[in-house]
Amino acid sequence: MFGCNCLCWDVVPQFSDPDPLPFSLPSPLPQWPQGGGFASGRICLGEIEVLEVNKFEKVWRCTSLHGKSLGFSFYRPLEIPEGFFCLGHYCQSNDQPFRGYVLVARETSSDSTFESPALQKPLSYSLIWSMDSHDECVYFWLPNPPKGYKAMGMVVTNSPNEPEVEEVRCVRADLTETCETSDLLLTVKSKYSKNSFQVWKTQPCDRGMLARGVSVGTFICGTYYDPEQVVDIACLKNLDSSLHAMPNENQIHALIQHYGPTVYFHPDENYLPSSVQWFFKNGAVLYAAGSKKGNAIDYQGSNLPSGGTNDGAFWIDLPTDEDARNNLKKGNIESAELYVHVKPALGGAFTDIVMWVFCPFNGPSTLKVALMNIEMNKIGEHVGDWEHFTLRISNFTGELWSVYFSQHSGGEWINASDLEFIKGNKPIVYSSKHGHASFPHPGTYLQGSSKLGIGVRNDAARSKFIVDSSIKYQVVAAEYLGDGVITEPCWLQYMREWGPTIVYDSRSEIDKIIDLLPLFVRFSVENLFELFPTELYGEEGPTGPKEKDNWLGDEYC
Repeated sequence: MFGCNCLCWDVVPQFSDPDPLPFSLPSPLPQWPQGGGFASGRICLGEIEVLEVNKFEKVWRCTSLHGKSLGFSFYRPLEIPEGFFCLGHYCQSNDQPFRGYVLVARETSSDSTFESPALQKPLSYSLIWSMDSHDECVYFWLPNPPKGYKAMGMVVTNSPNEPEVEEVRCVRADLTETCETSDLLLTVKSKYSKNSFQVWKTQPCDRGMLARGVSVGTFICGTYYDPEQVVDIACLKNLDSSLHAMPNENQIHALIQHYGPTVYFHPDENYLPSSVQWFFKNGAVLYAAGSKKGNAIDYQGSNLPSGGTNDGAFWIDLPTDEDARNNLKKGNIESAELYVHVKPALGGAFTDIVMWVFCPFNGPSTLKVALMNIEMNKIGEHVGDWEHFTLRISNFTGELWSVYFSQHSGGEWINASDLEFIKGNKPIVYSSKHGHASFPHPGTYLQGSSKLGIGVRNDAARSKFIVDSSIKYQVVAAEYLGDGVITEPCWLQYMREWGPTIVYDSRSEIDKIIDLLPLFVRFSVENLFELFPTELYGEEGPTGPKEKDNWLGDEYC
């Protein structure tokens, strides 16, 4: 896939800038409850055992290209415990706190039906790219594995001599999973070649709850790359069906109590969260297709249809009585709690703690058109709003690694180093006004075209309206623990819609807005309707947590 390119590139390595400082959470980690392999520092994947190494020797630092900052460094792992072997080298940005790792591996004593060992030295290396500039040299090598084995990472050296085969190990193919590129870390262009040198992070191709791929922490690089192509580097495969490194029930509660975020709702929020039980008890109604009269819902949701699919046969709505409707719309923050789904991530090397918040009503949108803010009367409204955020915990150490903030039809992963914290290691989550999307910092976020300044406003700020998820929570699912450990509530099995389908006359309302704008502004927003999110066209009743794609899959990025 790659070819060697030994051209002289106009890159100036500079070692005068300070190295990235190590990152640590605001408070020390507690002593987690004992049991299983969680936070033990090592994870058995079947025939091999792995641990994290975060001590490195810098091989090459690239900070200048034609006067522009690149800010990436490449590292070789150090202090590898006896009996373990390096699988590849590490790369990270210089402007991020240092918190990286690579996995090192050793064979276990597990019986194998294969005669071949789990780990083997590479046969040789292929030179992928090199650079000579101002007496500084760097060479990127791809291990050439024996037949039936896979390379797990690249090797970076300062010498043109091929690395020793003892430098890394390759892994038997049946113990690996395919991986793909994720973030593009670095691009170096040459005036001598049309092909750029690029460095990418890798991730397992399959990353759902049931997937077994384990990221090694290495990178892939080359002078030509097709993002659609499967990379030469593989990831590990967790063949331990017990997932012994996942937290047990006591450890789950300890993690939530230690890391559970404080959720801030906007000071002008009119539609606050509530518990599901409060919603049912205070008048929510179940409708069936073909019936004009709804039925009251039991406090626990025991009379909701269970299982099946979202076939449109049932939906939940507010009561017809106006006072009761308005009361439900406002929510009840005193009763609110986070509903927690705990699941494996990245082959059981991490734990995802998914925290769902329920709001009985999603309020109308505010449209931003250049400097104008226009509050809608109905557009954006719907009954039954489910939103979530996800804590990703390292099963090696029990550290909070990152948080996923769900934002309507998308979202973003934020590293722990970029979070706001309150009360020790508890992050802050900001819930946007009316729409309840999650954000890591206060401010105004535009859902639409940021370039044109046109879209739906998401305003997030601190207020007296808070829910402390480290206290107010209920674990509703953790399938990996086995049957009977966590009792799932009746309402979680309701797979239909939590609100009726609404169709907005958005075109008519936006046309009226356009007609009110000055001519010089109107010309630039004639296609305004197409720039707004699909929520403006209409809103199908939202489904519950188990019907969301991320229940079994990975978070959207």
